[in-house]
Amino acid sequence: MRVQRVLVATLIAGLCLAAGAAGQDKKRESQLRTVRGVVVDKEENNLPGGVVYLKNVKTQAVKTYIAEEEGQYRFSGLDPNVDYQIHAEHQGMTSTKRTVSSFDSRKDIVVNLKVDKKKE
Repeated sequence: MRVQRVLVATLIAGLCLAAGAAGQDKKRESQLRTVRGVVVDKEENNLPGGVVYLKNVKTQAVKTYIAEEEGQYRFSGLDPNVDYQIHAEHQGMTSTKRTVSSFDSRKDIVVNLKVDKKKE
């Protein structure tokens, strides 16, 4: 009987901890942000296949995204406490490097990238 009570108490405690952890994950997920936009050429035509580079300024880790059919790209699940540098490249051309600041409190940030310079 005593063993049964201990098992039930342990099971209840485990469920409470799991529920709390799941709640924290949802809270963290709601704080993450997205950077999205469109890659265009100097005539403002959408550039499908343009490669967008997103660099974490703190760790120097780089994520890439190949622009979709209409030139759109999206990076989601980004840490709001990190600065990112973003630019696009397409067929030997590049865009200006832009910064997404950790001081920007928006959860959904739109950065359109114009590929209009020769790559150095």
